[in-house]
Amino acid sequence: MRIFPAVLIAFSLSSPFAMAQVPANTPSAAAAPIAAAGKWRASKVIGVNVYNQANEKVGDISELIIDSSGRVEGAVVSVGGFLGMGEHLVAVPMNQLKFSNEAGKTTTGTTSSNTKEWYPDRAVLNTTKDQLKAMPQFKY
Repeated sequence: MRIFPAVLIAFSLSSPFAMAQVPANTPSAAAAPIAAAGKWRASKVIGVNVYNQANEKVGDISELIIDSSGRVEGAVVSVGGFLGMGEHLVAVPMNQLKFSNEAGKTTTGTTSSNTKEWYPDRAVLNTTKDQLKAMPQFKY
């Protein structure tokens, strides 16, 4: 019966010392990300506004579709609606979307400035809002 309290005290006294010897896994300043250079966080691409060639907003990206190898196949664009009511979801292949960080300029992968932005400012799709609404609806 006296052995149990002795073992409990021994473990409680030795555990802070053992934990203090473990190196911390904190990121260093050297591991901080550099300029995004065309590599964007998926969570930040979701919600990006989609415009057409005439600079009219036609929708926004609501989901990304990824294949089994991890490659992004397409984006689900939400067209129309208000607060989730009446929205029309359309799947668009990624090669049809062009990304940009400035209005009127498009790019296929690089950011237009040297800031550490991990997302594009906008996506441009060569279509109209009516054409998107006429496309078959994407169903989950």
